[in-house]
Amino acid sequence: MSFISPTVLGMIAMLLMAGFVIMVRMRAAKRPVSIKGIILPPIFMSTGFVMFHLPEAVTPLSYDLIAFFVGMVFSVPLILTSRFEIVGQDVFLKRSKAFFFILFGLLVIRFAIKLIVGDSFSPLQSAGLFFILAYGMIVPWRIAMLVMYRQLVKKFLIRT
Repeated sequence: MSFISPTVLGMIAMLLMAGFVIMVRMRAAKRPVSIKGIILPPIFMSTGFVMFHLPEAVTPLSYDLIAFFVGMVFSVPLILTSRFEIVGQDVFLKRSKAFFFILFGLLVIRFAIKLIVGDSFSPLQSAGLFFILAYGMIVPWRIAMLVMYRQLVKKFLIRT
């Protein structure tokens, strides 16, 4: 006899992970930014594509492309609110007051999508699509951060 359905358990896990991500992002703003720190997260995250070796996780390519595109759209607020500042000889990601609210808004949208399409896919397919969505969000955001970082470093001739 189960007290918690898999859907509720999945949503609880999603909320815990979102809280963890928000905490990590807030703490990361206290350390200097480097090129390595900008490009490594999407590279590390790419190991998640291994899940698609499981036939149960595979979805049609059109769904994957839609998920990636939606992720790219979701990256726009992150790109627009990510700014760097120079402190001494170091570059820091400037904390945006809107960042927490943007992440929370994205979480609510993701939660709504999960409720709408949750029964249309198996749990592995749903996880795969949300992974692709997240990857579609982080890659453009990190590329934009890299461009902004390089422009700032070049403008102020800071050594990296």
